[in-house]
Amino acid sequence: MNQQVIDHAYTLLSRRRPDWSLDQPFYVDQDIFDLEMKLFLNRHWLFAALACEIPRAGDWVRVDIGRESIVILRRKDGGVGAYHNTCRHRGSRICLDDRGHASHLVCPYHQWTYDLNGQLVGARLMGDDFDKSAFQLSPVSVATAGGHIYISFSADPPDFEPFRRAVEPYMLPHQLENAKVVHTQNLVERANWKLVIENNRECFHCPGAHPELMQIISEFDDPGDPRVDPDYKALVERKTADWEKLGLPFAHTLGDRYRAVRLPFTGGKASMTANGRPACSKLLGTLTDEYLGSVQLLSLPNNWNHLMADHAVAFRVLPIGPEETLVTTKWTHGRAWTTISIDSRRSGP
Repeated sequence: MNQQVIDHAYTLLSRRRPDWSLDQPFYVDQDIFDLEMKLFLNRHWLFAALACEIPRAGDWVRVDIGRESIVILRRKDGGVGAYHNTCRHRGSRICLDDRGHASHLVCPYHQWTYDLNGQLVGARLMGDDFDKSAFQLSPVSVATAGGHIYISFSADPPDFEPFRRAVEPYMLPHQLENAKVVHTQNLVERANWKLVIENNRECFHCPGAHPELMQIISEFDDPGDPRVDPDYKALVERKTADWEKLGLPFAHTLGDRYRAVRLPFTGGKASMTANGRPACSKLLGTLTDEYLGSVQLLSLPNNWNHLMADHAVAFRVLPIGPEETLVTTKWTHGRAWTTISIDSRRSGP
């Protein structure tokens, strides 16, 4: 790690005024971007995929993060595995598509073959004395919570259990493990990844930029905020009684990298759609009430979600470079509709 870059970043941070933006290099400089990848994104848990994307043994998805390419797959025992998408022979990428299904992972270069546990089981022309057990795929730490899959590049990642215990009760009633991704959108934003996250965490821009959305949600999502409309506070109180009867968690739950809360929609709306009606007649999991509002789940540094009675939306933020960020949005329903994919759309910050 370049000490000169560390010193430069520290100097900029030490002179930052409270409540002001970071200095420009934090949004455009390649060296600082590389430092952030090492200090933050490579050390923490990152949302990578949905468990429902790999329902069967042998199903896999590929996730590229910075210079790393990862394969996430369903093992034969039903568990989830994650491995560097790099053959141990000459370093070729093994899985070239975005997703697929295979009983074994086969490198297209020299056909080295790995089982679903990452073990090398076939290596052509390597001789009888070649020890295949010494050349398994390099694993990546993987954990799941409520149908979401997280990975960490760290050899000693932070304890995942506090996060799982805190947020899974909000997610489990929706049974996302049994849902299906019906629409995927990949959007390359010409902005630093921190700006993408910051834009999500404030709704000051919402009345001007998203007037349709403001017909469904409250601009201030903390009912204790003095700026909240009294009518919305009363609505929260009424819905709280309903959620308590159904045994659904709803209170604000905060951690150092996560936030979960259930909030009602405004104006008698049931879902985050253009007309406020459910997008799907079949509700998620065993839910029976379409007017359950939305579980708003934040998982820093790269994920936020909306879990409604009829469908759920998961956002994944993956840095590409100092001024480019891939934002992937996945819509899931309880009904097995055909998946649609929209790729490579670009927008400004």
